[in-house]
Amino acid sequence: MFRRAIETLLLPPTSAILMMLLGTALRRRYPRLGRTLQVVGLLTLLVLSMPATGGALLGTLQSAPALPPTGTLPAADAIVVLSAEADRRGSEYGRAVIGPMTMQRLRYAAYLQRRTGLPLLVSGGLPYADTPSLAAMMKEAAEQELRVPVKWVEERSADTWENAAFSAELLKKDKVRTVMVVTSAWHMPRAIASFRAAGLEVVAAPTAFRGPAIDDWLSFVPSWYGLKDTSLALHEWCGRFVYWFRG
Repeated sequence: MFRRAIETLLLPPTSAILMMLLGTALRRRYPRLGRTLQVVGLLTLLVLSMPATGGALLGTLQSAPALPPTGTLPAADAIVVLSAEADRRGSEYGRAVIGPMTMQRLRYAAYLQRRTGLPLLVSGGLPYADTPSLAAMMKEAAEQELRVPVKWVEERSADTWENAAFSAELLKKDKVRTVMVVTSAWHMPRAIASFRAAGLEVVAAPTAFRGPAIDDWLSFVPSWYGLKDTSLALHEWCGRFVYWFRG
């Protein structure tokens, strides 16, 4: 909870809004400083909300190329798919289910499993205190909806580093050394570093690539999805910085 609070305060839009609020509070006593903070906060929010900004930042993280859609794939011993988020309520299902980003990763992992026949590991801990683990929900979706078997379920992890560490514990018991890691393209650099630190060889299997940063003039119009892309990218860069010290 402490980590999430820090992330919320540092990442947009909260950081920019706090800057504007601080400027408003200081404006009467320090008018020049107050106005400056208000303007900088507003401009920061506008720039970070542009799809072009979010797309460019995510593009800096998408260093691993997509695997070929046909032909031979690189050799591996298992497929590992990492969780992202959950739909806590899942009203239409009557229970919590995995969210769209997690489902996108799982769908690609199922596609690779059918192509290769490799055993599948799903990884993800408890998203909320009142829901099953992400891994348990992923296993259910994989087997019941996507019709692929799951061999290992890693449900203790709370972040990418733990995804790798706890998955490695399970895999090494079965002599697995090389894993095909499935996650979002912008998340792949941190995932690769984590799994290598856990002692596994990695074949990157990225999915959910962010397209060109600039499509048309709307790429420069602030929007919620532009702000989301920017927040995802900044979160990843902060995570890579922290993991650099951990590694």
